[in-house]
Amino acid sequence: MPEATDALDIIHTTRAMRRLRPDPVPDELIGKILRAGIAAANGGNAQKWRFLVIKDPAVKKAVQVFYKRAFDEVVGPRYASSAPPPGMTRERFQRQHRAVEYLTEHFHEAPVWIVACLEDGPNPNRWAGASIYPAVQNMLLAARALGLGSTLTTRHLLHEKEAEAALGLPEGVHSYAILPIGYPMGNFGPVSRGPLSEVVYSERWGEPWREAVS
Repeated sequence: MPEATDALDIIHTTRAMRRLRPDPVPDELIGKILRAGIAAANGGNAQKWRFLVIKDPAVKKAVQVFYKRAFDEVVGPRYASSAPPPGMTRERFQRQHRAVEYLTEHFHEAPVWIVACLEDGPNPNRWAGASIYPAVQNMLLAARALGLGSTLTTRHLLHEKEAEAALGLPEGVHSYAILPIGYPMGNFGPVSRGPLSEVVYSERWGEPWREAVS
């Protein structure tokens, strides 16, 4: 698939791609994604981020056990009992749920994982994410630009200690997301979101922000 170049088009068509082909992804493309990641802003430019690239099927399968357990215990029941989110029909929400189920069963088959981590010591704080999630978003956008699918998933953190032990992370390093990366089975397209009027306020909480009409 040819690379996309328009920044806003990339942003508005970077869907969570949960159905990935097992075809190998060239290291050259993974390198481009990683370089996009480290171009991101981070606290004090301390660059405490660390990125673990995993292709080893045994490691991925070991983590997938906890990933599926989290689905069975928390994520699956939550989907089953939730109403569709803003901007999404029930039918589309059900399709999303099926895609989540698919990823759950095939998580370990994604050809490459990028595990986004921070060297943040024994007691991570709430604002630590500001030094890793901009990098994660950059990598998702870069993957989309290169015709690769991915999704930001943190579900393994429901069994954090076990999953991070399976990943082999040392003491003082914590994972903040796993990006499974591969060529998508589906197509990129517009994301489903509610209108700005439901989520944006002006000056005071609850006061609606009114978008200018051009």
